[in-house]
Amino acid sequence: MLPGSLDPLDVGVQIPYYFRCPISLELMQDPVTVCTGQTYDRQSIESWVATGNSTCPVTRSPLSDFSLISNHTLRRLIQDWCVANRAFGVERIPTPKQPADPVLVRSLLNQAAAESNHLKSRLSALRRLRGLARDSDKNRSVISANNAREILLSIVFFRMDSDSSELNHESLAILSMFPLSEGECFFVASDPDRVSYLVSLLFHPSIDVRVNSAALIEVVVAGIRSSELRAQISNINDVFEGVVGILNYPLAYPRALKVGIKALFALCLVKQHRQKAVAAGAVEALIDRLQDFEKCDAERALATIELLARIPSGCAALASHALTVPLLVKTILKVSERATEYAAGALLSLCLASEQAQKEAVAAGVLTQLLLLVQSDCTDRAKRKAQMLLKQLRDCWPEESTANSDDYFAYSDVVPF
Repeated sequence: MLPGSLDPLDVGVQIPYYFRCPISLELMQDPVTVCTGQTYDRQSIESWVATGNSTCPVTRSPLSDFSLISNHTLRRLIQDWCVANRAFGVERIPTPKQPADPVLVRSLLNQAAAESNHLKSRLSALRRLRGLARDSDKNRSVISANNAREILLSIVFFRMDSDSSELNHESLAILSMFPLSEGECFFVASDPDRVSYLVSLLFHPSIDVRVNSAALIEVVVAGIRSSELRAQISNINDVFEGVVGILNYPLAYPRALKVGIKALFALCLVKQHRQKAVAAGAVEALIDRLQDFEKCDAERALATIELLARIPSGCAALASHALTVPLLVKTILKVSERATEYAAGALLSLCLASEQAQKEAVAAGVLTQLLLLVQSDCTDRAKRKAQMLLKQLRDCWPEESTANSDDYFAYSDVVPF
């Protein structure tokens, strides 16, 4: 049982009021004191300040200093109380990890950035920063607040050749954990040499380097407004091959799957170069891995499939894969509203282009799925696609289904024909 959710009626004990956060009224996990002398749970007061409040919730006095001081004494008292009441189901609160010291972060960044320092010293600093960044969101906030992205970008692109050192790769690994500003994305995207360097890293022997490079490419493509620059990136030789190669990496490394689909989707948003994705084997990779994606990634994969189904080469490649239609039919109403919409859209494109796809869809049970879909609470766009698909498939309906089809069209906005 989580201490913060204790109910006195459940455990038979009353939580002392001074152990409760004045904001959440729950048992404090990480008590911190603000400049007014009041103590709150760290998460609660951080959320309070993050939503634009600048006063102390209890005293209403202005928070002239937003620093939070850990109240170690109170935390120990709370832990002792939890231990004393464990017979009532109270669990001891975990000792919280403190955010990275800003002074230490600045020192490590300066050590990594100084070209006069020995390579081992710079690498050591970057590895410590990488460890801190992995630990928590709070640490990443501290690192980001100290001009880290600009420093890391300068290190990543300091030397762009086949003999680039571990320094570049360590910097890239840290940088891939952070969002970039539009200006920082432009810094990368506007220089063809920088983009080509990242694409070359998609074929590095280390899968970590390959995935980190794909992650940065995705952030840059998604973060720039210029359609011309996005098109230039998606037009670079081998960029799709590199990303598809990451998608095809064994499932023992799930991050490759997650980053790969994000990068592929971002690149496929550029319509004029989608045929490059098809030529690189994107369709086969998407269909073969479709059932391996987690929910959010499955939505992105299906959105990419729908994008590729809109071009002739993509539609042909999808239609030629034996599993495409059955998997798309199976996805309807199974994953999420978005996934259903994308799957219906892809099926619509395929069935408009191929009578064989129509027959396969009907054989896979699409009619029942579509009839359920138009009566569900899915999005209007999903329903419109389902209605168009039903209309397209009507000539393929089995006779027993056709006999009752007029009942459906009577209450749908699809006009019978």
